[in-house]
Amino acid sequence: MKNLKALTAIVLCATILLSSCSTTKNSTKGGVIGGAGGALLGAGIGAMMGKGKGAAIGAAIGGTVGAGTGILIGKKMDKQKAELEKIEGAKVETITDANNLQAIKVTFDSGILFATGKSDLTAASKSALLKFAASLKETPETDITIYGHTDNKGSHDLNFKLSNDRASAVSSFLTANGIATTRMTTQGKAYDEPVADNATEAGRAQNRRVEIYIAANKQMIEQAQQGTLK
Repeated sequence: MKNLKALTAIVLCATILLSSCSTTKNSTKGGVIGGAGGALLGAGIGAMMGKGKGAAIGAAIGGTVGAGTGILIGKKMDKQKAELEKIEGAKVETITDANNLQAIKVTFDSGILFATGKSDLTAASKSALLKFAASLKETPETDITIYGHTDNKGSHDLNFKLSNDRASAVSSFLTANGIATTRMTTQGKAYDEPVADNATEAGRAQNRRVEIYIAANKQMIEQAQQGTLK
């Protein structure tokens, strides 16, 4: 009941905020989401629906990030999101990071990247990840977090190793194609964070995935604050 009331309040605030915006341009929309008001709402909804995970992406820099900074970063993220949406097999979403700024979540089903039970990238997946790496090169002022997830078939230890190996395989491929290791963090989640019911094959297929989060780093935030972010 408490969550329902809080969610209702957040949705009401979002409605009021969005109704005050008259423009429909995507870049402006991204800026509003990235600004202080919209991003705060995004963090609230993300924290509630994802048990806090929605507000934990990226490294918190401390202090308040102004709305103008959020608008510039929002436009930057909108541009990259549009590029990433062209990659076959990639599900691309707008999320909110730990600094209440617009960020990007990219999900690859593990079936696209790996053979069943394996952590070696398939030939088809390398084509998609090459395009992904090319986009990441255009935004060097971002941090990248890679999570591997599995279904619940087999032991937790086995699935933890498999999920970690898959996240590391993606990271290693990106490194080999020009993405600095200092930008990336990897972690295996085993089957601890399912997005579907593991009791069905369709659900297990959804749970076998790699999630990649792209968030503004301190350098991008500073550039946006100084008005030099392009």
